[in-house]
Amino acid sequence: MATTTTTKLKRSSCLQSIKSQKAVLNTHTNFFHFLSDELIFIILDFLTPNPIDRKSFSLVCKSFYSLESKHRRTLTPLRSDHLPTILTRYPSVTRVDLTLCPRITDASLITISNACKSNLQSIDLSRSKYFSGAGLQSLALNCKNMVEIDLSNATELRDSAAAALAEAKNLERLWLGRCKMITDMGVGCIAVGCRKLKLISLKWCLGVGDLGIELLALKCKDLQSLDLSYLPITEKCLPSIFKLPHLEDLVLEGCFGIDDDSLAALKHGCKSLKKLDISSCQNISHNGLASLTSGGVLEQLVLSHGSPVTLALADSLKKLPMLQSIKLDGCSITYAGLQAIGNWCVSLRELSLSKCPGVTDEGLSSLLTKHKDLQKLDITCCRMITYTSIDRITLSCTALTSLRMESCTLVPREAFVLIGQRCRFLEEIDITDNEVDDEGLKSISRCSELSSLKLGICLNITDEGVAQVGMCCSKLVELDLYRCTGISDSGISAIARGCLGLEMINIAYCKDITDSSLISLSKCSSLNTVESRGCPLITSLGLAAIAVGCKQLVKLDIKKCINIDDAGMIPLAHFSQNLRQINLSYTSVTDVGLLSLASISCLQSLTILHLKGLTASGLAAALLVCGGLTKVKLQATFKSLLPQALFEHLEARGCLFLWRDKFFRAELDPQCWKLQLEDNIP
Repeated sequence: MATTTTTKLKRSSCLQSIKSQKAVLNTHTNFFHFLSDELIFIILDFLTPNPIDRKSFSLVCKSFYSLESKHRRTLTPLRSDHLPTILTRYPSVTRVDLTLCPRITDASLITISNACKSNLQSIDLSRSKYFSGAGLQSLALNCKNMVEIDLSNATELRDSAAAALAEAKNLERLWLGRCKMITDMGVGCIAVGCRKLKLISLKWCLGVGDLGIELLALKCKDLQSLDLSYLPITEKCLPSIFKLPHLEDLVLEGCFGIDDDSLAALKHGCKSLKKLDISSCQNISHNGLASLTSGGVLEQLVLSHGSPVTLALADSLKKLPMLQSIKLDGCSITYAGLQAIGNWCVSLRELSLSKCPGVTDEGLSSLLTKHKDLQKLDITCCRMITYTSIDRITLSCTALTSLRMESCTLVPREAFVLIGQRCRFLEEIDITDNEVDDEGLKSISRCSELSSLKLGICLNITDEGVAQVGMCCSKLVELDLYRCTGISDSGISAIARGCLGLEMINIAYCKDITDSSLISLSKCSSLNTVESRGCPLITSLGLAAIAVGCKQLVKLDIKKCINIDDAGMIPLAHFSQNLRQINLSYTSVTDVGLLSLASISCLQSLTILHLKGLTASGLAAALLVCGGLTKVKLQATFKSLLPQALFEHLEARGCLFLWRDKFFRAELDPQCWKLQLEDNIP
């Protein structure tokens, strides 16, 4: 009996020892127990921006949940009524992005200011409405370390709100684009109160004139970036601007009161200016540009939609040795002007000639021959250039990283082979609406750094060329095959296999595409934009595959995919929780499918034209339950079928309605469509 008792005691002791060892072993294998909070924060810094990854981390255990809450610095809430809860959970937030919240009241801003206090450094209200000076004053007084605020598109803000904002003494960056009710008085208050400003944008602030700008220049001596686009200013305020000691970036786009005499003050100041935008300033000629010659450090010059580029204008740039970027989009070009730019601008790295009448092979070749270090070239819609220009571009500019040449319709297909043979460093190529064929595409696939490739309306390419791109361009992020009717499932499958980092694809009106393509693309987990309108062979099965595999999907266009019905909406509603924009026009979705989308809290933009299975009652129910909608495009017939009170309620919630009265139009043959497009081009 004693022996038995002793044996039991030994066994018990042994079991306790084993359990103790297991506990120690389990503790030791969980290495996170040995890491400080700071080290785990560093690990979290390496997570992708995908919110699902952070959510997964926080759900591991209570400790991780707490650490993720402390680590998060940026919040992008979907609904303003969620603010009290999420601000309590995330106490260390320094930046609040409210672009997904169309309705932000003063109460919302007071909640933010009381919760974040001095932690808050940046807030984006550029797509929000319904707040006033009271909310801004709360932010300014409670958030003493706020250095950045974006109030663009706050069209109802007045000078009183600007005066309240002036209490933010440490503000450094401020955007007020389209705040049309703010006047010189409001800007003057900001100038006096926010002396540390380094950047301010007043684009389209039509109530601001010379007086307000002069006050800014006099009081805010640290200004580095100033956007005055489309303001009714004259030469009166420019001398004060040009005396700013640190000004590097000045935008005067569309300032029609600025002329040659206005720029004369540049001769005596603004030695720090690096970028000047005087696009759409029709009253500035080569005489005014001559004032830039004393600048010395100017690196970027934007003259788009301005005076013709003549020899005299180009000669006015000859004393700007540091000039690296010139944008002349929409300007009439002469051969002598291009040749002179080639002679004088010796440091050129970027040249934009988009939609410039007068660009010829001779003129372009004379410029590019002398610029072997050019990195970015835009010759979109330069319809007079031919094989000669492409030959010269690829011979001289082998370091190109970006080439945009949409609708250069006289360039023959054999010219595109030269691009891949000679310009191997290209990262971005736009050859939309050109004669490129599979041989050209195979050559372009040698550009292994390619991340963006636009081939829309290229009717000569097939799966063979696209498959080569899939095999060789593994870094591809964006692919546009709009109306490339020679593309089918095999080409898309090759892209999906070789380009796993793909984020955007446009296969609209590629009529041979089926569910097989979408099933292949579902392996590209980073895909956030799918445009597949006009693909009649796609069904709900393919859409379900995208929903399950591509959880970062943000934008989806399935217009005229007539075989997609409610069965496709249900998996979309369950898995695509990041979806913000969807076009369901001309599909077979009914009330049931539309209502299922209510579970997508991110959904903001909804286009639903010509849905035969949609009823007025079903539409009303869907609009009410989709609480985050900011824009809805509807058939005009529904306007009289739904109560006015419903629209008033939704508009008060921040939703904008766009009414369309369009009849169904049969699709044209691709070649006829292209000819019709060319006929409409001036």
